[in-house]
Amino acid sequence: MLIVPNFGYGQNAPVVVELFSSQGCSSCPPADEYLVELAQKRDIIALGWHVDYWDYIGWKDEFGRPENAARQRSYAAAGGRRSVYTPQMVIAGEDSVVGTHPMDVADLIAKHSRSQKDVAMKAVRTGEKITIAATARRPAKYEVKFVSYANKRTSAIKRGENAGRTITYVNVVLDYKTVKKWDGRAPLSLAANAGKGPIVVLIQRAGHGPIEAAAALN
Repeated sequence: MLIVPNFGYGQNAPVVVELFSSQGCSSCPPADEYLVELAQKRDIIALGWHVDYWDYIGWKDEFGRPENAARQRSYAAAGGRRSVYTPQMVIAGEDSVVGTHPMDVADLIAKHSRSQKDVAMKAVRTGEKITIAATARRPAKYEVKFVSYANKRTSAIKRGENAGRTITYVNVVLDYKTVKKWDGRAPLSLAANAGKGPIVVLIQRAGHGPIEAAAALN
């Protein structure tokens, strides 16, 4: 059994950092390496979302998924942007920054670690079952999402802009889904099957808005 403590609505909740990357992007390896560093920090939940839209330039990303690119485009639309790029980091579902600008990333992480969230969550994992309890400070359209990921993957890239490089990736997103929609008016109580691998639980504002609560369950 694994229990994630209830952080309440205040500070010190983990900050979610999402990197949108591609094995076909020559600018991405430094950001991939930076994500490895971020993933070691206890107050950060780091996720690597590999996109597929650079596959045509010589190397098909082994982990690239159209669903990941769709999430990135949804973030862009929510922020009023028309285009996407790699490497991009999205901090707490709200702020966007180039993934090779660590000082800017650190500033945004610090900003969100100090901010008060609208949802308090406790998550418990027992085998393949996850039980979630949450309360909201105010009603809103929230979505509970499960993100499945691999802790570590190493790839030898044979063609494309990164040909000849062997790169180790962390927290590689394999799948994600919305398991519950919630209006926040009453406390949330949810039990769902999550499979055997590691999972990140997100409670996020609908429409790819801010992430209000998160927990990593191995």
